[in-house]
Amino acid sequence: MTATERATELIRTAASAAAEKLATDIIAYDVSEQLVITDAFLLCSAANDRQVRSIVDEIEEKLAKAGAKPVRREGEREGRWVLLDYLDVVIHVQHAEERVFYALERLWKDCPQIELPEAVTAGRSSRDRH
Repeated sequence: MTATERATELIRTAASAAAEKLATDIIAYDVSEQLVITDAFLLCSAANDRQVRSIVDEIEEKLAKAGAKPVRREGEREGRWVLLDYLDVVIHVQHAEERVFYALERLWKDCPQIELPEAVTAGRSSRDRH
């Protein structure tokens, strides 16, 4: 089983929104084989707490226009790691320090990556391109 077309569409929309707010290290995984609760994860980083909030706001706005509404939102008060749960997709917007510390990529590295628009992948750090 692979991520649904709708999940892939939401991931790409969210990734583009994150890139518009200068998120870095944007990567998406199809986790549908490993998890029954969601199809895909999107991970992205921000340089500071304010940028985390800005990215979250932009993602929510763009996904609302696509007809999606989060069922759960966690971590907003701290502004270091915000999780947006849209059932089909889960989005993690992390402060760069939390991203390095928790290294979620290690957990999902065996899952297939979802191809993202070129405008999004241009914002990845150089270590992700090698």
